[in-house]
Amino acid sequence: MTTHAVVMLRVTNPDSLAQYRKKATDALARHGGEVVQASPDLTVLEGAPVMPDALAIVRFPDRAAAEAWIADPDLQPIHDLRRGAGASDILLL
Repeated sequence: MTTHAVVMLRVTNPDSLAQYRKKATDALARHGGEVVQASPDLTVLEGAPVMPDALAIVRFPDRAAAEAWIADPDLQPIHDLRRGAGASDILLL
């Protein structure tokens, strides 16, 4: 069953994020993932959430693929670029 991940970023190091973006598409594709939508332009419709600087919706073929992507030891240097860009929260739906 298709699984989506919500990736919320609070950026403190834009250079690290730029490096991550160059490698993220291939890293996701390795586990069947793809970015559905990503944007720094967010609008609150209701409530008062802590707003990230950017948000992405990522689709994976299933939950196991998403978990394999985050745990893949070969991708850790790429995940480290994202983590080095600031705070990141990733939630599976």
